[in-house]
Amino acid sequence: MSANSTCLKSYAIITGAYWAFTLTDGAIRMLVVLYFHQLGYSPLAIASLFIFYELFGIITNLFGGWLATWIGLNKTLLLGMTLQIAALAMLTVPAEYLTVIYVMAAQALSGIAKDLNKMSAKASIKQLTLNDPNASKRLFKWVAALTGSKNTLKGVGYFLGGLLLSLYGFSQALVILASGLVVALILTKYLLPKTNKQTQFKPKFSQLFSNSAPINWLSAARFFLFGARDIWFVVALPIYLSQQLGWQAQQIGSFFALWIIGYGIVQACTPRLIKLVTHHTPNGQTAQRLASALLFIPLILAIGLTQSQQPESLIIGGLALFAVFFALNSAVHSFLIVDWSQHDKIAMNIGFYYMANAGGRLTGTLLSGLMYQHFGLIGCLTISSLFITAAAIISLRLPIKTMA
Repeated sequence: MSANSTCLKSYAIITGAYWAFTLTDGAIRMLVVLYFHQLGYSPLAIASLFIFYELFGIITNLFGGWLATWIGLNKTLLLGMTLQIAALAMLTVPAEYLTVIYVMAAQALSGIAKDLNKMSAKASIKQLTLNDPNASKRLFKWVAALTGSKNTLKGVGYFLGGLLLSLYGFSQALVILASGLVVALILTKYLLPKTNKQTQFKPKFSQLFSNSAPINWLSAARFFLFGARDIWFVVALPIYLSQQLGWQAQQIGSFFALWIIGYGIVQACTPRLIKLVTHHTPNGQTAQRLASALLFIPLILAIGLTQSQQPESLIIGGLALFAVFFALNSAVHSFLIVDWSQHDKIAMNIGFYYMANAGGRLTGTLLSGLMYQHFGLIGCLTISSLFITAAAIISLRLPIKTMA
């Protein structure tokens, strides 16, 4: 019982740190999109502000797992929180200094911070189940709970970003967020157990890329899955709601908050929802079937927007349905990468996997601005459907049997 209590305590501390970081991650994204839209930036220009965020996320995931095997997951978790505080502080300068290049540099720091934090938190969970005879079942529940709660808090972050922008303005909102994260960093450093040490496996640079076929295919599917979401989600939808529907910043922040909160709740409930259909933990076939179900939603939405006289109701309803199936897809992917990774290589594999995730987000972000500027939200949704189709086809190569 004492060992189990220690694991639960460690899980709670890691989750708490992840939550605190995620609040600021969601808030800063909404702040940047809405503030620079108010300043008159084009959709493509706003999308460009996030290029370094995603690009450096790719680089961080590639090298972050390697770094964690040398210095330990605790240190990379704390490093991620520290870098996010620095990124928030960078953006508090007067408006005349907020050039595109400067904001891109701050977003680069935030991208590094986010992926160090994510990789550290999820890899740590695998280590907590090292001697657990029911590791797969516990992993599925813990990963789903961590991922789902994280996304719920990210939704709160979107709402918080829109609210703080409306109440306090851009700079003061960032100061509030940075101050809160400083408190969370101090608490995490004090409470985090000292047992989370680096592994005996010391990889060389030549071992940065995964040599596991299932992990490679899963990473490729992840690339297209998250690219499909961000094509319409990151830039296109907030601007569409503002330009076409006349929504205010606080309304947009609230909508995104509710969407991600609902998405996070579904992720957290995924083990129970999957159990209603099947009595075993998810495998490659589960991922393929979920992707196949998801691909029709953005396509139907795109067709509907060409015919509907009430786009507001169609978007709200359609994206709510998208959230459910996307959450199930994401939760199953997050479980499979942790479950399929060996304990001594967990940080490396998760880093490689989230490198593909960040690559998909970068591609989706760029296409979100580009496609919306030239083809509107309908064009974004059409490309989204094609990306999900690619994810479904790739998922056919995933193992059907659960890997030990």
